[in-house]
Amino acid sequence: MEIKWTPWRADFIKSDKPKDDRCVLCAKHEERDDAANLVLHRGETSYVLMNLYPYNPGHLMVVPYEHTSDFAGLPAATAAELMALGQRCVAILGELMSPNGFNLGMNLGRPAGAGIDQHLHLHVVPRWNGDLNFMPLIGGVKLIHESLEDTYAALKPLFEGLEVRD
Repeated sequence: MEIKWTPWRADFIKSDKPKDDRCVLCAKHEERDDAANLVLHRGETSYVLMNLYPYNPGHLMVVPYEHTSDFAGLPAATAAELMALGQRCVAILGELMSPNGFNLGMNLGRPAGAGIDQHLHLHVVPRWNGDLNFMPLIGGVKLIHESLEDTYAALKPLFEGLEVRD
């Protein structure tokens, strides 16, 4: 078995947990400082925020307000909005960043790779040809060419007035 080391993810594993042991995704929803929390959009049942430890620039997460890890038991309206927001994220990121592709997915449970396993969320990761190069594989370093703040500032206007299509 080949193993790839990702030491830059250690910051995520070791930090960004609210001091009162609240779920970080619940805390981001409950707090109202959207810019500080990188929240781009709030819908009826779900919200969109930027990943604090992105795999690539523009890495977004669509998160239901309900604190649950039970994807199969997700209310139909929540599941529908979650997917509709995922579609809109792809469209907005495609328009702004012109990626060559996307990864969309959920890691349900720790064994499946979930860093936050008690609150499901959909990852939307833009991908470019050649974005996985020697730096993370050999040097153990991931280069992100844009700050979170700059990406947020570019994305936020595109989420203003967003209406999710049925």
